Amino acid sequence: MPATEFDTTLPSIRQLQNWIKQKATVEFKLMTGDVIVGKVFWQDINCVSIVDANNEQISVWKMAIAYMKVRSDAVVERDLSKSAQKKQVI
Repeated sequence: MPATEFDTTLPSIRQLQNWIKQKATVEFKLMTGDVIVGKVFWQDINCVSIVDANNEQISVWKMAIAYMKVRSDAVVERDLSKSAQKKQVI
């Protein structure tokens, strides 16, 4: 497959696609040291689009990203909501 095609078999591409589906809050640390937090809106071969808390859409070159991870506070919120649902069922 030529390098110019979008390869959805790559784990990093699949991970971003899953975050898009889950509407997960993701933290992106850039090579400059800046941090962007938001939901992944779309991705292509070169860029990732992130919608931040102010509902602003930011496009970031993938080469500028040092790391990306799901925000742990977002995971805790999901776990809390699941616990609350279980308590209501009981």
